Amino acid sequence: MRKFALAALLLTSACSMNPRLETPPAPVAPVYPLASPEEAASAAALDWHEMFGDPRLQRLIELALENNRDLRVATLKVEAARAQFRVARGAQLPTLDASAAYSRQRVSAAASQTGAGAEFSQFSANAALTSFEIDLFGRLRSQSEAAFERYLATDEGRRAARIALIGSIVDAYLAERLAEEQLALTDRTLGDWQDSLAITRRLQQARQVSGLDVAQAEGQVSQAQADQAMRTRMLAEARNALQLLVGAPLPADLPAPIALMDQPIRTQLPVGLPSALLASRPDIRQAEHELVASNADVGAARAAFFPRISLTGLFGFTSMALDSLFDSANRNWSFTPQITQSIFNGGSLQGQLDLAKVRKSIAIANYEKAIQSAFREVADGLAGRETYTRQIEAQRGVAQSAARRAELSRLRYQAGVDARLELLDAQRSDYAARLALLELRRQELSSAAGLYRALGGGDEPTAPTAGQPTPPNSQ
Repeated sequence: MRKFALAALLLTSACSMNPRLETPPAPVAPVYPLASPEEAASAAALDWHEMFGDPRLQRLIELALENNRDLRVATLKVEAARAQFRVARGAQLPTLDASAAYSRQRVSAAASQTGAGAEFSQFSANAALTSFEIDLFGRLRSQSEAAFERYLATDEGRRAARIALIGSIVDAYLAERLAEEQLALTDRTLGDWQDSLAITRRLQQARQVSGLDVAQAEGQVSQAQADQAMRTRMLAEARNALQLLVGAPLPADLPAPIALMDQPIRTQLPVGLPSALLASRPDIRQAEHELVASNADVGAARAAFFPRISLTGLFGFTSMALDSLFDSANRNWSFTPQITQSIFNGGSLQGQLDLAKVRKSIAIANYEKAIQSAFREVADGLAGRETYTRQIEAQRGVAQSAARRAELSRLRYQAGVDARLELLDAQRSDYAARLALLELRRQELSSAAGLYRALGGGDEPTAPTAGQPTPPNSQ
């Protein structure tokens, strides 16, 4: 028992060969472009139920969080990383095996010293400690720390996948709304133009218009029919994409949709300061954990140059009779300490150390890039926040002007003042302006959702998870 206590003491006194890690400063400006320095608060703390007020959209997000396969795979990867950490953690602890055996043996007369054959039984019971490494230089501890940090990184990756899924559901839902509303507009426009074509044909029969007017009206209707087929296809594709993201057939009892122009999605979001991204973006936290893990890999590679000390021990009993097996006279034990030092390995240890250092440099670059990418996404969202409102107001004015022009052109055509070509051009401009207004509104809502996602919004609460492993001790 004193030997086991000594081994435990040596284990807890292991040093660490990990190099000192200094997290690089954020390679971005201290303030976002187009943002006020007074914007200290960030919309990242805004719950997605508050951000997206459409009950139908909320229900779709809930279904996706339950059924989406990509999110399910990300969750399973967390479980795999947790198991890998437990494997690495277990290597720091002694492995004790218990065994019991019975054997019956006969010795031939020729092999016996007495000249007569004999039979005998043997019973044994043992407890063995097999090749337990005393981690004096922290190699196993560094490996355990690296596995734990990668577990944390994988969990942050799951959180990032969750945020990305919410954003993808919003984009797919907006695309579906746009496709459906544009198809409805095309259907109404096609109906109006078909009515106009019927009137033009009757006027031709009455010799009040020429065949040119009929040909122009027919071309207009054919174009609308082609547009109708295209938008029908786009709606089907949008619904297919939405169903794939949800991960299950869309239920029939979904709440009624809200029109794009009336969508209760917040578009004016506060962004805070870039430093807040380090805490609110799971992908940045993921890159940071990967950096810490790579630093621990360097420590493990350094420790591999030093001697490895291992212990193998056995304690047990052996007896010819079962009833006297555990008598003190039948006790046996062995104790085998071993020290191993690499003399020549063809440079593999140095190669492993160099590889670990290069991977650490890669992790630093990935960490910095994650921050820069997040900064760029927020900056793009701010550009949308500052410009879409003005653009939509201007486009609404274009649509209103186009509608007035189409109505006036219709009256002038009926009065014989303008040719039909002018009416057709006015009607097409009106149709295109209304389609563009819907598309612009979809872009504004998608940009707002992108800004919310870029800020780290939609993340789940960071309450402790049941069964979460504890970090390895570090010194």
